[in-house]
Amino acid sequence: MGSKIKIPRFKQENGFIASPDSSKIMSKIRHKDTKPEVLLRKALWSLGIRYRSNYKKLKGCPDIAMLKYKLLIFVDGEFWHGYEWEKRKPKLKSNREYWIPKIERNMQRDIETNDELQNAGFTVMRFWEHEIKKNLNGCIEKIITQLQN
Repeated sequence: MGSKIKIPRFKQENGFIASPDSSKIMSKIRHKDTKPEVLLRKALWSLGIRYRSNYKKLKGCPDIAMLKYKLLIFVDGEFWHGYEWEKRKPKLKSNREYWIPKIERNMQRDIETNDELQNAGFTVMRFWEHEIKKNLNGCIEKIITQLQN
């Protein structure tokens, strides 16, 4: 892996504007217990599949950890983790100098996390939020298939 992507500091003197309204909006963004994550967890639980949620003892703090099966699941937000990044990147209008390196570093960190966890013997599954919202049963089927391997 190449060198880490540097993210510029989010400072007004650098041209980054953080209005009180945008700060309030950003503070509401959840990093755990998002609706798609809860939806997936409830579906697994209802099938009798047990797990640990937001498991902090492993790199990346997996959203769902099934340690017995060495299976880790992440639910990634499209914006934060760069879904269809090459198509979306040119559409970013404000604070591009901050957001482009920020999201690209998130993507790079996801790869590093996957590699480290896989090297430790875990299977890592990642689902986009929209996959869970639009096809929860398909996501569950993929997980069950993995558990049966």
